[in-house]
Amino acid sequence: MQVYHVVTDRPMKCGQHIIFDENHHSGVYERVQEKMEKVHDIYENPDKYDEKILEHHTSVALRELALEEVRRKKYPQFPSRMSCLYVSRTLKEAEQWGEFFARIGRPTYSIVKLDVKGNCFAGDAEKCFDGRLQKAENLKLAEDYWKSGTDEKHQPKICEMLVDGDIVVVEIVKEINANIKLLR
Repeated sequence: MQVYHVVTDRPMKCGQHIIFDENHHSGVYERVQEKMEKVHDIYENPDKYDEKILEHHTSVALRELALEEVRRKKYPQFPSRMSCLYVSRTLKEAEQWGEFFARIGRPTYSIVKLDVKGNCFAGDAEKCFDGRLQKAENLKLAEDYWKSGTDEKHQPKICEMLVDGDIVVVEIVKEINANIKLLR
């Protein structure tokens, strides 16, 4: 399958192989692991916390752990959000994501075309949620997220496509170079 990816964080080059599987994780995985102690404390002592002022990466960890638990139990055919690359079906979608990332100040290098040999999930990005203090609520929201990718009639306004497996950069389609700090 060929898809497009907006390159953020660090540049990519033609011919580059990226592997995502049970042993090769993304930056999301690392950030979630850093918050595990806090997540356990929230679930054990939710009254100590205010959902409205949860630190961003803690909220993300609550969400991603619930999403991973539901995926493993009910949707193991889909890529893990902690071991995947976020991509777009079309160049137009990728350009929209690239413009969005640049506008919010995220370092955005380019758009690349990828050849993917692996699994895919295309769901509704609007179903992605802020983590909650109650695990049961996070699990319900996670179920809704994964279900969105199984309803072929549902066409999301904002598609979130995840891929894993062996991914190869086949072309640098467009240079963006927004919010890049040059090394001196």
